[in-house]
Amino acid sequence: MNEQELDHKLRLGIAKIEDLFINNKLSEVNDGGVLENINLIIPDYQRPYKWTVGNVIRLLDDIEEAWKNDRRNYRVGTLILHHEEDNIYNIVDGQQRTVTFSLILKAFYNVEMFKGYFPIENNNFPNFKQLQLERNSFNISNVINNFREIERRIKRFNDNHDFLNYLLKNCEMVVVITKELSEAFQFFDSQNSRGKKLYPHDLLKAYHLREMNNYEVSEIIKTVKIWEDMDQKDLSKLFQEYLYRLKEWMNGNKSSELDEKNLYMFKGVTAKDTYPYSQFYKAAYSYADIVNHSPLQMVMGIQKLCQFQLNTPIIAGKPFFEYSKHYYEILKDIQDNDKYEGYFINDNEIVKTLDLNENSKGTGNTITRLIFDTAILLYVDRFCPEVPSRADTAMLDQFVIFAFIWAYSMRAQYFNVGWLVAQNYIMGTPAKDNIVNSFNIFKLINDSESPNILINRLSERLKPLNIDQVKNNTKKINYYIDENGKEHDEELQSDNKNVVNKNVVFINYLHYFVVNNYLICKDK
Repeated sequence: MNEQELDHKLRLGIAKIEDLFINNKLSEVNDGGVLENINLIIPDYQRPYKWTVGNVIRLLDDIEEAWKNDRRNYRVGTLILHHEEDNIYNIVDGQQRTVTFSLILKAFYNVEMFKGYFPIENNNFPNFKQLQLERNSFNISNVINNFREIERRIKRFNDNHDFLNYLLKNCEMVVVITKELSEAFQFFDSQNSRGKKLYPHDLLKAYHLREMNNYEVSEIIKTVKIWEDMDQKDLSKLFQEYLYRLKEWMNGNKSSELDEKNLYMFKGVTAKDTYPYSQFYKAAYSYADIVNHSPLQMVMGIQKLCQFQLNTPIIAGKPFFEYSKHYYEILKDIQDNDKYEGYFINDNEIVKTLDLNENSKGTGNTITRLIFDTAILLYVDRFCPEVPSRADTAMLDQFVIFAFIWAYSMRAQYFNVGWLVAQNYIMGTPAKDNIVNSFNIFKLINDSESPNILINRLSERLKPLNIDQVKNNTKKINYYIDENGKEHDEELQSDNKNVVNKNVVFINYLHYFVVNNYLICKDK
């Protein structure tokens, strides 16, 4: 998607509190236009108004601090709107702050000396009937409690117009408007009107966009473009099937499903976090960013520094989108066995066999391939530079063999593989007593200080399978497809089994167990 297409789908702008909540307009829009008669609506699918007195106090404290420090402009959040029809704009994200600002302005309006800030026609400001807060008793309770606290709080400004002036003219929100509901970054912490589950990666997108409050609109547009340029189905799979599961497995836990309960794993460290550990990770990211954008790389002849690691917290905001693209591209590289494209998996003979329909279709094959690819993803993340050397590639090739033996030992020993079987196998707790090579390879990778240490540990842990343990067809282990796509059903001679022919694709993945001495046949 080019920038013109992106701008056509999204309108981004900055709205002063006065413009948006009193004048119902958005004056600073990325296309240079002005949007007027904006009627904000909270649609039925939104969650209740959950902000408590504590949330309100923190918001007012932050604004008051910015005012006292003479900050020219203060970003108070992001508002994502779905332009449904005419002047109707449904609030997709930002409902909590929208209602709270409405309450704050209503409280000021009720003070006689401040009425001049509000047009006469807005004497019912805010329009709570339009916001539909009355439909939920939870809404009403929080509205009443928060409004009382706001009334109490603003009494300190009864003789001072400066704070209200600052609130109206210097506080601003980033506003994102789209005509397509699916493009409105989905819904944050809510369900849509059809009751379908939300896509976690879209919830994360909305969350991290809110963490970019201090960025220019042009930078936000570029960041959204990075996200939109990635295939959304593949991006969803990246988080749900790979990154989430990987984080659980590295920590020795079974994975369930990425949802609102465990989404915190990808929210990370924010700009406001000042704990020593959060400062450490932010400093590491910033240092790598500085080096990567300085002449130091060329002068010293060093490679680009990696700013991300799967076993460390994410840095919230813009780095999250860079993080997503980083791992999206690595996974694509791993899964694309092209001879010339990419750096990590190129024309690999084992992967050629795994890509055949015989070995890629069905639930068991899909799960097995996923954990195989995920193991390689973690290895690349931990041990491979952006452009690997020959030595790096040689170590990776050896790891791929071991990762294959580990993952497909599971597939070979079960007629049927589902997630229950796979999770138990990864945790080292298989239901059957005689299952070989069941251990947590992800934790082993994460605990290894170097590729050599990891390879040595895997060499010690992996054991050959006995032919009696294999549930797959073992009669066609050396059948192959030649370079012309013709299938050969004759067996290769045993003395040639170690000869690598890149133009031959073996049909049965067990061939590579035999080649690497991990299958014990009866005649041996």
